Amino acid sequence: MNQTKISLTGIKPSGTPHIGNLMGAIQPALELARQYKALYFIADYHALTTVRESKALNAQVYEVAATWLAAGLDPEEVVFYRQSDIPEVFEFTWILACFAAKGLLNRAHAYKDAVAKNEAAQRDPDFGINMGLFNYPVLMAADILLYGAHLVPVGQDQKQQLEIARDIAEAFNHQYGETLVLPEPMISESVKTIPGIDGRKMSKSYDNVLPLFVPAKELRKRVMQIVTDSKGVEEPKDPATCNLFQLFKIFASKARQEEMAQAYQKGGLGYGAVKQELFELVDAFVAPGREVYQSYLQDTQKLDRILAQGAQKARDIARPNLAAARKAVGITR
Repeated sequence: MNQTKISLTGIKPSGTPHIGNLMGAIQPALELARQYKALYFIADYHALTTVRESKALNAQVYEVAATWLAAGLDPEEVVFYRQSDIPEVFEFTWILACFAAKGLLNRAHAYKDAVAKNEAAQRDPDFGINMGLFNYPVLMAADILLYGAHLVPVGQDQKQQLEIARDIAEAFNHQYGETLVLPEPMISESVKTIPGIDGRKMSKSYDNVLPLFVPAKELRKRVMQIVTDSKGVEEPKDPATCNLFQLFKIFASKARQEEMAQAYQKGGLGYGAVKQELFELVDAFVAPGREVYQSYLQDTQKLDRILAQGAQKARDIARPNLAAARKAVGITR
C-alpha cells in the first residue's frame, strides 16, 4: 500500500442507503484503501443545507456509518470520521473563504440551479437560498485541502466542486507559495449504473430504490414493485428491453442469466416468478451485511467510539496542514 498519498471520500447523510449506493459508490470507494491512505468522512454539516430535523440528521449519520462498516470498511485500516468532530475544518473554511472569489461561487451548479428555479417561478433570485448553500463549495474545499488529499473520487455531477477546490488552492498558493496540495479527481467511467425499480437510474430522488439493509419482508415488497410491461405469462418477452431482467443480470450467474434470457424468449414465464428469484438473489447478497448493519444501529455508542477514534487520526493529519496555512497568512499563535 502506498501510504504517502491520500484519498478522501465524503459521504453526505441523506436518506437510507440503497443497492445502487453500495455497488456504484461504496464498493469502488473502499477499493482505494488498497492503494492509498484512505480517509472517509460523514459530511453532517453539509447536510444542514437541506436537513433541518435534528433527529433525522442524527439517525442518518448513524445509518451511513453502519452501512459503510457493514459493507466492509475497516476502521483500523482507514480513517473514518464525522465532519463535525474536526474543529480545524471550520477555521480552515474561513481562511479559504478569503481566497474564494464570489464570481466563482456564483457559478456553482447548486446555487445556479436554485437561482434559475426562482427566476422561472418569477420570484426573487435568492428566495429561499441560505448562505450554507452558497458557501457549500468552500466548506467542501476545506474538507479536501485540510488533509492534503491527492485523490478524490467524484461523479461527473460533482466534478465542478473539486475544480472549485483546486481554484481556491491555486489562489492561496499564488499568494503564499506551494502550501496546499492540489487534489485530482477520480472519475471512473466503469462505475456501475444500477437501474431502479422504474427503469431509471436508482436514486432516492426518484423514489425507485431497493433499500440496502432493510428486513427481508420489506426488500421483497420493493422487488415486487419493479415495473414491467403488461405481457402475459405465455407471451415471449424481450430480455434486452426489460428493466426486471437488467436488475436480474446484476445478481445472477452468467449461466443463470442465459437460461433466464432463453425462458423470456420462449414464453411461459411470468414476471412474478422472475421477481421472486431476483428477491432471493438480492436477499442472499445483502443478508450478511444486514446482520452487521443492524448490530451497529443497536449500539450507537459503539459507532460514536469508532467515529471519535477516526476523528483523532484525522486531526493528527489536519493540524500540521492548518498550522502551515496559519503561518503562511501570518497567524502564528
